[in-house]
Amino acid sequence: MTTAQVTFTETELLADHVIAEPLIANGVRCHGGFDEDGNYVSPRTLNRWPAIHAWEEQRVEQFATPILDIPLSSWPESFPNIEQSKFLIRNGVTEPTVSALTRIGTVEGFGGMLRMLPVPDFSRTFDEDITGTAIAHIGTGLFEAHARDESGFEDEAGHNLMWFAARDIAFENPVTEDQTAKMLARMGISNGPRTDADIAKMRDAAMAARVLPDGIDFLVEMVVGRMVGLLLIEISAFHGFTWAAGVLSDTELTAGEGEAARIIEHIRADETPHVAWLQTALSEMRDRTWVGADGTRYDGADMIGRIWDRAISDSLLLRRSENLQFTMKEIELATAGRSDADDIIDEMLSLGSVVRMSDGTVVDPTTDAVLG
Repeated sequence: MTTAQVTFTETELLADHVIAEPLIANGVRCHGGFDEDGNYVSPRTLNRWPAIHAWEEQRVEQFATPILDIPLSSWPESFPNIEQSKFLIRNGVTEPTVSALTRIGTVEGFGGMLRMLPVPDFSRTFDEDITGTAIAHIGTGLFEAHARDESGFEDEAGHNLMWFAARDIAFENPVTEDQTAKMLARMGISNGPRTDADIAKMRDAAMAARVLPDGIDFLVEMVVGRMVGLLLIEISAFHGFTWAAGVLSDTELTAGEGEAARIIEHIRADETPHVAWLQTALSEMRDRTWVGADGTRYDGADMIGRIWDRAISDSLLLRRSENLQFTMKEIELATAGRSDADDIIDEMLSLGSVVRMSDGTVVDPTTDAVLG
């Protein structure tokens, strides 16, 4: 049986390593930093990584089951892919890459809202004890650490501003605030506060889409569903890291001597414990027996499986399709008015798997192949 520490205070889970040099990106002080040997050290991992390893070791000892996982290959590559993006930039079409970097940074900033999620009393959700598990620490450090990583904390920038810094270094401050606002509006993204009506509408939609028995507290389903969706986003995002690093490391096409790509690699390192803690906590939930309000017991694998299947379908079908259509519109907008617009788009598409249909929509046959 593991002898490692498995119970931590919130202060311990938010603790940083001592660093020798801070990370400064495009003049912005970011979280994390470098040790005496010049190696990058992710924020809030002094005790978070040891905790995750201890919880997972304990879970394997107790249940002897594999960790909940899905291979990155379940998602098709980024669109445009690395070669397509380089082709566009080489032909003076930088806007789609700038748009993608802006979108990613903006969405990363929404991660700060994770701390606002109400955390249910999970001790009443499971028949087995959750003391000393990742589940028990969701509301006492794990959500908060994740939120700080994504949106920053106090005077240290998080991933949202780090993506923007990478964009601004590589393309030499390509957009104004007004242009950014218009870009986000095209994406359907609003940075404004959500109204009570917005929240009520989202709750009603979530209630209508329930997949768990009515006896399971809706708050439990909502929070676990958010965690599953977040895990899938975090895993699939590694395609985005590969794309961004591959494009921004090309010093013939982008400015900054590769600094932008190095910032992306730091973000990639920071996201790794996000995947790990979510996998462990959700695996702990899958391995346990769930208890409904009336005392009915449910198999945890079935409960997690229902939420997992719904999230996979949304991620691979709905979200992929929406992103393809938006990205194609950004490429068309960036090439509008050019006499060679059709030639550029046709040659760009020839470098990847996405195809344009006769009605102008784009589809990715590899998505169907993965699902099939």
